[in-house]
Amino acid sequence: MCTIAQTGPDGRDPAEATVSLTINGTACTAFPNETILSCARRHDLYIPTLCELDDIDHTPGTCRVCVVEILQAGKEAPQIVTSCNTPVREGMEVQTRSKRARDMQRLQVELLMADHLQDCATCIRHGNCELQDLAQFVGLTENRFFDRARTEARPIDLSSPAMVRDMTRCVRCQRCVAICRHHQQVDALVMEGTGLDRVVALRDADDYPNSVCVSCGQCVLVCPTGALGERDETDRALDYICDPDLVTVVQFAPAVRVAFGEEFGMPPGTNVEGQIIAACRKIGVDVVLDTNFAADVVIMEEGTELLKRLKEGRRPTFTSCCPAWINFAEIHYPEILPMLSSTKSPQQVLSTIAKTYLPEKLGVDPSRIRVISVMPCVAKKDEAVRPQFVHDGQPETDLVLTTREFARLLRREGIDLKDMEPSTFDVPYMSAYSGAGAIFGTTGGVMEAAVRTIYAVVNGRELDRIELTQLRGFDGIREASVDLGGPVGKVKVAMVHGLGDTRALVESVLRGQADYDFIEVMACPGGCVDGGGSLRSKKAYLPLALKRRETIYNVDRQAKVRQSHNNPQVQALYREFLEAPNSEIAHRLLHTHYQDRRHALEHTVKEIWDDITMSTMVY
Repeated sequence: MCTIAQTGPDGRDPAEATVSLTINGTACTAFPNETILSCARRHDLYIPTLCELDDIDHTPGTCRVCVVEILQAGKEAPQIVTSCNTPVREGMEVQTRSKRARDMQRLQVELLMADHLQDCATCIRHGNCELQDLAQFVGLTENRFFDRARTEARPIDLSSPAMVRDMTRCVRCQRCVAICRHHQQVDALVMEGTGLDRVVALRDADDYPNSVCVSCGQCVLVCPTGALGERDETDRALDYICDPDLVTVVQFAPAVRVAFGEEFGMPPGTNVEGQIIAACRKIGVDVVLDTNFAADVVIMEEGTELLKRLKEGRRPTFTSCCPAWINFAEIHYPEILPMLSSTKSPQQVLSTIAKTYLPEKLGVDPSRIRVISVMPCVAKKDEAVRPQFVHDGQPETDLVLTTREFARLLRREGIDLKDMEPSTFDVPYMSAYSGAGAIFGTTGGVMEAAVRTIYAVVNGRELDRIELTQLRGFDGIREASVDLGGPVGKVKVAMVHGLGDTRALVESVLRGQADYDFIEVMACPGGCVDGGGSLRSKKAYLPLALKRRETIYNVDRQAKVRQSHNNPQVQALYREFLEAPNSEIAHRLLHTHYQDRRHALEHTVKEIWDDITMSTMVY
């Protein structure tokens, strides 16, 4: 008897595993109606998969790679079945590595490769691709069915400033459709066509600008190949860095320092802030700044704005630092735009100050400044080109690199992060940050940072209990009542992450059923530490979320200053340049407005039925 039978997929007691079967000759027990794949995994028996993704409960059986050979009680001949959606049966004999099963697995991978572009060396997933792994596992040595002309005729969508949708590399696993529809509940992606012409398309749109996509990038995180990815701008970044006439400023987000080291073989959640600074200097970056500093500035602006709204009886106020959330509000719920804080995101705040305040301090012509932003977020690329953030043809943020692009950039420069001697910031104007600025990188952090400062503004003293644990957690929606004292008193706050839960909360607000003063929204589950531009994990959606969050909170605990208003560089910025939070100059430089971009989706009954049946024909 195999002894690794552990808790079931839904947390059931192992004693409930009452179905007896054998897998590769090993006696195993399974839960009633458990799939063969799930049972095999609990017993540490490997079955190759591609389309399946367990932690989003996605088992469509479309790739057919997980085929196994089974012999059921009462049957004379064995059968080939997909293990991801075939339930176990008493007395079943399963062979995952029989000659017939292995031949079928190899054939399925060969068929998958038949209309998959074969230029792996130029793909952004080269060396980190689940399809490549499968080809190696099944021993694929040839591709008899490859049709280059048909493959190259499949669509490539370059219409988004943030993402690329390349159907020449798609394997039709439908993970992207599942995460967008069932988890984020944006429903921007759909399967269209039949047979070899079947592709992932944008629902009711020919390009990204006219779709309901909000550029959250969660579809990119679950894609097993290079079919979905960020728009790569590493060459453009090198052009800036290598131009002697330009002054390149690199800023990196709170989450990047705790969600980057694993790319270079370091333990997940390692804080690599010092190594990032050293690497930037080695490749020729002129000025390295910290987006954490701008997060502290955002708290000063947003907190002051919130207090004013509370005095005026305007509630609730939504945070505005997440660009995918801003897109979601503008496209799906423009009626709530007046409730959004007008404060720019930390990225845009730092870029703005880097092109106004910083040149004065450095004695540099502002026209020579180029700001490169390193973010764990695909939507930041979209944010950087928003018309509100482009002035006289010049953007506030010149270029955004996702964490993945930054890793590629360093590798192109021959840099291995784990070999770098950590360095420190050396620009004494926009690099210091508080612990409050650091926790912006995880869900609930913006709210906690804001409460620390608002309490001090209202009461003239610091909050006694600096860590507001009631605002932390991984539930989709969390709420709390916080006593800010003074004339403000108790305020009701809520934190939501993931657009599925965000949709539910927004609709509750619109119905008048949600009673909140302040609501923090993060489009990505877990917040920025699991943003759509962060490192991808094979066979898993968000496996490193908790380790990254733990390190973020440790950065806060170890900080000498833990409140945004106590950051000495922020104090100097207001004293020397911005005058006061929400002053005329601060409002002109650090605040923005939003635009109604509603896209209404309308479907006939036939279209809905075709979508449900995943085909344009029902047999």
